[in-house]
Amino acid sequence: MFQRLREDIACILERDPAARSAWEVLTCYPGLHALWLHRVAHWCWTHGMKWPGRFTSHLARFLTGIEIHPGATIGRRVFIDHGMGIVIGEMAEIGDECTIYQGVTLGGTSLVKGAKRHPTLGRGVIVGANACVLGGFTVGEGARVGSGAVVTKPVPPGATAVGNPARIIEAKADAQREEAAARMGFSAYGLTQGDDPVAQALKGLIDNAAGNEHQIALLWQAVAKLSAQQRSDCVPSDAKQAECFDADSLSRLVK
Repeated sequence: MFQRLREDIACILERDPAARSAWEVLTCYPGLHALWLHRVAHWCWTHGMKWPGRFTSHLARFLTGIEIHPGATIGRRVFIDHGMGIVIGEMAEIGDECTIYQGVTLGGTSLVKGAKRHPTLGRGVIVGANACVLGGFTVGEGARVGSGAVVTKPVPPGATAVGNPARIIEAKADAQREEAAARMGFSAYGLTQGDDPVAQALKGLIDNAAGNEHQIALLWQAVAKLSAQQRSDCVPSDAKQAECFDADSLSRLVK
């Protein structure tokens, strides 16, 4: 019991730069209190005492603003930051070392009793503020769900899910970046730079168009040079050489 308590306090001190002391964490962090009360509620629930479990969960909701169904399974060193408005469903499973921010919903889309309705979070998952993870699928180990995302399908290990509906960004291309981020410290709110694949695609098109413009300018120079050497007008009169593609202004629109 005391070992779990020390683990809970230590993980908050590690991941929250606003935490100044163990005493402050012990007395002022509702996420920690919600987890402790959930352990009592979960014990009651798994030992056949359904009403005491639900009442303890209800009391925890009243005191902390965090609603965790007593049937949910939560691992070790889980950090609930701020916590207000979090809802965790009955069949949700949260792995060790996960981080969940305020306003998160781990809910279901099915009304079938007994079915796996709520998500499973693998080890080390980060779920950003106001994200919704809905359904009985798995969010893989080390994955991140961006703030405000609505996830309705599985997320591979190490990937990032952003947007509504969520788009899955594979982590292979970002491995070096993630290593650097880990060396610099904990990455809050499930965010990384350049996560939006639509913006990335638009930026790629803009870069390509800007490169084409440069190549066309070189071709015009070559045509003008050949025209001067041959002392003839090789350039059609209706050719538009003065048009300019403003890549910078378009890039700013998708940043």
